[in-house]
Amino acid sequence: MDFDLQILPEAEDDLVDVYHYVANHDSTMQAERLPDSLELRATSLISCPERGHSVPELERIHATGFKEIHFKPYRIIYQIVNTSVIIHAVLDERRDLRELLERRLLR
Repeated sequence: MDFDLQILPEAEDDLVDVYHYVANHDSTMQAERLPDSLELRATSLISCPERGHSVPELERIHATGFKEIHFKPYRIIYQIVNTSVIIHAVLDERRDLRELLERRLLR
């Protein structure tokens, strides 16, 4: 059974931020390919959403139900709700994400 995929506006904003960061610090060509690659990786969750693992920063504060998969240095953070996969964030793993995740996902 395939799941529905929902990318929340905050995650869409993350993709835009990734684009701008890579365009400014690497190359525009690289930046143009990256959001599509990240979206393709997120889309792969439609057929097998359970393959992700728990988000350590959230697990430490007993916030369960969130999973993540990785693509290069990026983390795609999502939740499975019934037959939907909800993408909450696409973030660079090199950032300190504890506070950002708590603020965004536990409001």
